[in-house]
Amino acid sequence: MNRSSRNKRPLKKCYLKKDDKVKIIAGKDKGKIGKILKVFKKNQKVSVEKINIVKCHNKPNAKNSQGGIIETEAPLHWSNVMLMCNKCMSAVRVKIQQLEDDEKTRICKKCGEIVDA
Repeated sequence: MNRSSRNKRPLKKCYLKKDDKVKIIAGKDKGKIGKILKVFKKNQKVSVEKINIVKCHNKPNAKNSQGGIIETEAPLHWSNVMLMCNKCMSAVRVKIQQLEDDEKTRICKKCGEIVDA
């Protein structure tokens, strides 16, 4: 067994999708609500709109002749966000349930409402 195959961990299941409304439950932006822009399954991170803003100092180059300080959203770990239910209007845990037509959907554990947009 070589070193690279020994360190690989199986990917965890992610119940978050692009355009989901989430609430930040830990970190400097705790309590804020935003929309998911991108999910990075390999790194177990999500990028949320207007959350975890960082400043990047860029030198002038061919694309950006001016250079300067640019603010961007940095990804944060998906354990620090919770999905928002549209009916409860609160951050909730979700369960996966299979419907009659063999389609899997996410369901709010508080009110039983379907969370899928």
